[in-house]
Amino acid sequence: MRNKVASYDSYEEAQAAVDRLSDERFPVEYLDIIGSDLRLVEHVTGRLTKSRAAAVGGRSLVRAARRLAGGALHAGAGLVGTDPGRVALRRLVGGAVLGWAGHAATGGRRDFSSTRTLAASRYDLVARGGHAEQGRVILQRDGMGGTP
Repeated sequence: MRNKVASYDSYEEAQAAVDRLSDERFPVEYLDIIGSDLRLVEHVTGRLTKSRAAAVGGRSLVRAARRLAGGALHAGAGLVGTDPGRVALRRLVGGAVLGWAGHAATGGRRDFSSTRTLAASRYDLVARGGHAEQGRVILQRDGMGGTP
């Protein structure tokens, strides 16, 4: 690739290279970090029971309502005489019921919880607009030239 500045084995190394170029007043707005050979990594965090699914569902619905409303629903509820604590309790119970029902609907096909991330085997730092050579010179001078 003609406009490749460097290649790195980790995203953190590519990010450090961009930071270094920025420190040198390189026009970083012309850079892209491109991950290649992507893979999905799913980390299993534990067993998922109906009661745990209900707890997670309840907490999630309360958190989502707080984020979306920013507390406005609680304030509005107070104006019409509804106790904000009761509103939160209803959300908690509703989320718990939805979480329990959702897990029950799977019929035991996914009895675990997990987190997912995307990872790449290589991260190329590329420059647009004819700035690749300038970036290569700076990074090689500073010992951050990456892998071939």
